[in-house]
Formats: sequence, structure tokens, C-alpha cells
Amino acid sequence: MIGAGIGRRKNKNQIGFTIIEISVSLVLMGILAGIAIPLYTGYIDQARNETAISDIRGCSLALARYYSDNGSYPDDLAVAGCATSPDPWGNPYQYLNVQTAKNKGKMRKDRFLVPINSDFDLYSMGKDRISQIPLTAKASRDDIIRANDGAYIGLAYAF
Repeated sequence: MIGAGIGRRKNKNQIGFTIIEISVSLVLMGILAGIAIPLYTGYIDQARNETAISDIRGCSLALARYYSDNGSYPDDLAVAGCATSPDPWGNPYQYLNVQTAKNKGKMRKDRFLVPINSDFDLYSMGKDRISQIPLTAKASRDDIIRANDGAYIGLAYAF
């Protein structure tokens, strides 16, 4: 037969993929990566938030022990043994002794502009590493805060 097999000759020993098969597999891997990467970063963010919450809870307990031993809160976290490690984003935890603060305007405030603590403020500035005094400010929404004198420790936007 003349013309039979002219378009494509295939050797029985040749093994490989066509360009279409490779393209389809690359598209599928891209779609899976597009789904997996945001989920993974979400888990990383959640783990960092939980770490900050745990650190703040532990530091609050250390500050409570310091208060029971000395009758007042320290003016610095290092005195209570809490300033050794940074938050999960690499920043120091923010602390303000409300009872001895000279500038009461630095106290964290809720949506009604009422101070959220009467003993001390302790918080992490969160993922964006910036913060403002009122919790309603956009820069403060991702902060991990201690509020209601320790009854709440968590994300500022959920308080």
C-alpha cells in the first residue's frame, strides 16, 4: 500500500508522551497547586495564631504569679520572665502596665473606645506587624489580644 503510514511512523521501541499529554498534566498540577497552596498558608496562619495565644496565656500566668508575689505588675515583661521569645512573626509582645501607665491613651480600646483591660495590656501585633490603639482599626484586626482581664485571649476582630 502506497501512502499507508505516511503521517506517523511509530517504532515499537519508542516510549514517550505527546505534547498534549504533557500540557494536560501540567494544567492539572497547576489547578491542584492553586487549591493546595492557599489551604496550606491558612493552616500556617492558624498555627501561628494558636502559638501567639498560647504564649500570651503563659505570660499572663507569669504576670499573675509576679503580682501575687509583689503586689503589683512589673513595668517590663523581662522582669516577669516573659520577654525572651518573640511572637510567631518575629516581633516582641507588646505590654503595658495599666495601673502605672503615665499615658492612659496607650491602653487598647474596644469598639466603644472603652479600655479592654484594667490590669495590663498584652498583645501581639499579628501577621501584618502593625497595630493601632482601637481594635476597630484595620491594622488591629489581626492582632492577638488579651481582653477582659484575661477572660478572652484571641484575635482582635473576634472580640
